[in-house]
Amino acid sequence: MSQPTVPPRGPSTDQPHGAAPANVPTSFNDGLGEPPYDLDAERAVLGACMRGGTAVEDVRNVLAAGDFYRPAHETIWRAILALHAENAPTDPVIVADRLRSNDDLTRVGGASYLHALVASASTAHADRYAAIVCRQAALRALQTTGIRTVQRALTPGADPDEIRSAVEADLRDERERAIASGSSRLSRYAVNGWDFVTKTGADKEPLWGTREQTAWAAGESLMIVGAPGVGKTTLAHQVVLARIGVQGGTLGMPVAEGERVLYLAMDRPQQIARAMARSITAYDEARLRERLVVWQGPLPAGLDKEPNLLAELAAAHRADSIVIDSLKDAVSTLVDDTLAIAYNNARNHALREGFQIMELHHQRKATADAPRGQRPTLDRVYGSTWLTSGAGSVLFISGEAGDPAVTIHHLKTVTGEIGPLNVVHDHTRGTTHVEDTLDPVVLLQAAAEGLTVKELAAVLTGEAKPGPGAIEKARRHLDGLVRAGLAVRDGGAAGGTGGGQKARYRASSRHIAPSGPQSTADFAGQPVVALAVAAGRAAPSETDATASADRVQRSRERSRAPVGGGLPRPVPTSHAVPTNRR
Repeated sequence: MSQPTVPPRGPSTDQPHGAAPANVPTSFNDGLGEPPYDLDAERAVLGACMRGGTAVEDVRNVLAAGDFYRPAHETIWRAILALHAENAPTDPVIVADRLRSNDDLTRVGGASYLHALVASASTAHADRYAAIVCRQAALRALQTTGIRTVQRALTPGADPDEIRSAVEADLRDERERAIASGSSRLSRYAVNGWDFVTKTGADKEPLWGTREQTAWAAGESLMIVGAPGVGKTTLAHQVVLARIGVQGGTLGMPVAEGERVLYLAMDRPQQIARAMARSITAYDEARLRERLVVWQGPLPAGLDKEPNLLAELAAAHRADSIVIDSLKDAVSTLVDDTLAIAYNNARNHALREGFQIMELHHQRKATADAPRGQRPTLDRVYGSTWLTSGAGSVLFISGEAGDPAVTIHHLKTVTGEIGPLNVVHDHTRGTTHVEDTLDPVVLLQAAAEGLTVKELAAVLTGEAKPGPGAIEKARRHLDGLVRAGLAVRDGGAAGGTGGGQKARYRASSRHIAPSGPQSTADFAGQPVVALAVAAGRAAPSETDATASADRVQRSRERSRAPVGGGLPRPVPTSHAVPTNRR
């Protein structure tokens, strides 16, 4: 049987790859339509690879030259690969020179076209652009296989067994090509064992918190849980604004700055907007326009029905972080295990694609009135246990709606436990700060003879005989103060049936100061250190402290800037990060 004619793939023709020749049937039920392609994705991946960075290395093993629909794009890609193989730059000037030497520059659109590709591209998502190009190329290949099959079937004397064998061979070749390039679903998430151990499991800087005590870890979702009105959205806004560089850390913990946040305001967007408005000034307009995208209202479909939607939304808006406000509006029902597992798949898919996720969620109504000081458990989170099982970190806010004082518990930890933190909100000014009554620094300053680990644990828990967990937590508090230079340790002595002499911790003489509210100016020299240990967290590095001092100064300048002609804001008198409360 003669070999049928197939669409040309070489760069020497101006005919797009995947277009069927005239002697091949191209109509199923009166029309195949245009072959699948995405020129925007092709332009984006080429522009990203000419912008520099690691884009070429990230996509070169995934993207074949024949995957491009437009022949000019294939020619540009071949030039980029050739330069990369020579360890030469791949910027548009160098690429244009290579194309000119090959007499290809005019045919691809000239140097101006190369510069236009770079101007409209972002290096952050080159791998995703490449995946789109590969997917469209695979669809064109399958369409070509279908055309070949029709042509074979229409050949006089065709043998069905030969046709089936030819189709199986075509599909096998396409599957092997996809697996080899890494674009197949069978290899998309597969890595070798060494890379898995050294890269997937590598120690990474947290998005929020410190390495010792992490509230939000990179590659793992953060879930903030609480009853309505206790400040879930307020806390989320603080972290979001820190992620886009509008303010510094949140609750005394550093927040890593990102690129762009996609905020899914599905639950009362008007109220979310009013709450956020109190935390920004006219100085922040450019950052909010460029680095914050807000989706208002319901999603096009539930995430349990379309697991890829979350990642697709983030990629479409060029965001690296997603905030879901709130979880009940993203899934059809939260109590069904099957739907919760489907949502967990959507969450994991987005995380695997490199997007960071924060989720706002509710607690069970039957336990909403539990005492503030009582430590909650994960079974107080509303819905299927699969929701919390898939979360990396869970913060639970205890309190009643409108209560100025609430408690934040760290129910599911990534590293060390944070808190519990007693937090006080100022509804009028939209600020929040960690309550000083259980501040270990203040307690040490008030204890003339110092405190032992067990004594501090008894004060923090309110129990005469604190348990081993509470004692160990108190030990970490005190050791953190010693490392920060805020306390000194008098070594104990072992001995006898009496148990010897226990170590006592005393406030460092250079840090003894009256207790009570302090201004941000008082902490300008070491804001993160002071705030972190006040909240019971390990002290950060000197670099973090210096960076946060700069942010405190910028926060003071922004606090005096009026929005919409209003009166300048006074500098907050609390040493906490300004916020507002929803």
